[in-house]
Amino acid sequence: MALKLGDLAPSFVAETTQGEIDFHKYIDGSWAILFSHPNDFTPVCTTELGAVGKFMPEFEKRGVKVLALSCNDVESHKAWIKDIESFTPEAQVSYPIISDPKRDLAVQFGMLDPDEQDAAGIPLTARAVYVFGPDKKLKLSILYPATTGRNFHEVLRVIDSLQLTANHSVATPVNWNAGDKCMVVPGLSNEAAAAKFPKGFETIEVPSGKQYIRLTPQPNI
Repeated sequence: MALKLGDLAPSFVAETTQGEIDFHKYIDGSWAILFSHPNDFTPVCTTELGAVGKFMPEFEKRGVKVLALSCNDVESHKAWIKDIESFTPEAQVSYPIISDPKRDLAVQFGMLDPDEQDAAGIPLTARAVYVFGPDKKLKLSILYPATTGRNFHEVLRVIDSLQLTANHSVATPVNWNAGDKCMVVPGLSNEAAAAKFPKGFETIEVPSGKQYIRLTPQPNI
């Protein structure tokens, strides 16, 4: 069964390109992202792991630990890394890649794509993205089919939103990016909002007359 928002991350120990990892110990009070891949030495996956390698300074700046998963053994992963770094010259695959040749973790996390199968007729792993908070609970999940590559600019954007909204009484509107105005959450009264946000907030007038759209500058900058 697929993970639901708020679920505690499954605890597992797995072999990776950087040795054995205990997932709960790996998170250890940090934010973490786990993303999966159908297979080594495949074109879309190669572009994705290269993109993540290129963006590692951005993940590190946000305090996010990164783990990839692909359904091959560690030696295959290590050979594949050479291709990944060659295709994306600015990238360094400094993060671990989990070995899951029997797809045990892919099944446990609900990552399989029934429409994409290997030569033996076994479903491939979909392109799952799981973001876990320091409490080891699932904060966000995105599931792409095996045929569609992810946008890691979007992954960084949603991590910015998750980290902001976890610590402040705001939500982020459509197409929000770090530095844009945020929305005061509906459960906060105007009086409480005035006290909480010293930069103030703006109430947008709408035909209903309901004063539920309130914008405030991003509170942590």
